Amino acid sequence: MKTRVISAIAFFLLLLVAWEVVVQTGILKVNRIMTPTPSDVVIYLYGAIVDGTLPSAALVTMKRLLFGYLCGIAIGLPLGLITARFKACQDTIGLLALGLQTLPSVCWVPLALLWFGQTESAMFFVVVMGTLWSVVIATETGVRTIPPIYARAARTMGSRGFHTWINVMLPASLPFIVSGMKQGWAFAWRSLMAAEIYVTILTGFGLGHILHYGRELQQMNQVVGVMFVIVVIGLLADKVLFSPWERFLHRRWGTQGK
Repeated sequence: MKTRVISAIAFFLLLLVAWEVVVQTGILKVNRIMTPTPSDVVIYLYGAIVDGTLPSAALVTMKRLLFGYLCGIAIGLPLGLITARFKACQDTIGLLALGLQTLPSVCWVPLALLWFGQTESAMFFVVVMGTLWSVVIATETGVRTIPPIYARAARTMGSRGFHTWINVMLPASLPFIVSGMKQGWAFAWRSLMAAEIYVTILTGFGLGHILHYGRELQQMNQVVGVMFVIVVIGLLADKVLFSPWERFLHRRWGTQGK
């Protein structure tokens, strides 16, 4: 374990040093204005943290993300169960979910602007759309891939209808559902960043707004710095929220690979 951590740290340090050297020396003749060094990015991040710009923007973005993401899960989970249960729903809701899930997240932004204008509702709509369909598909897939013997065993012990779905089918499909929630989180992030870049509102500036203004002002250290923060938050969410649950559920249901 320690060896893996040391190797990972060494790799990223080497990457940063190579980046700094290439830009500072001009070996590859990169545009110095358009390509900041790691030290430029660190200086920006330090200043933005000290003056409170970055923490406040991250807080605004996380509030928007969590609210839309949780609502997307709350809608997508029952829809996925219904889709898996009824053939007619598989041919309608299932097909709709499959089609819309392939739609790039940014495509929802113009529609949100036309329907809701420059408001928080537009942000919320885009995040929900980014989350919803991944959860529907994952839930449907999870239920349909449960070994039939689970349901037969439950019926043998007297379980019927709603009781079987809540106590047998849903728990057995949780590994797939958590994977879908993880994918939905990634799509929600992308959706929200697209929305914050294009939806200019005064109720709170998020990370996407800072990213957009950095591009407009050609402050590439700001752009790269915000990108770094987004990546770090995504990695932390995966390590803290999703990976432990995935490992636990796969062990619980005997699907953990060797």
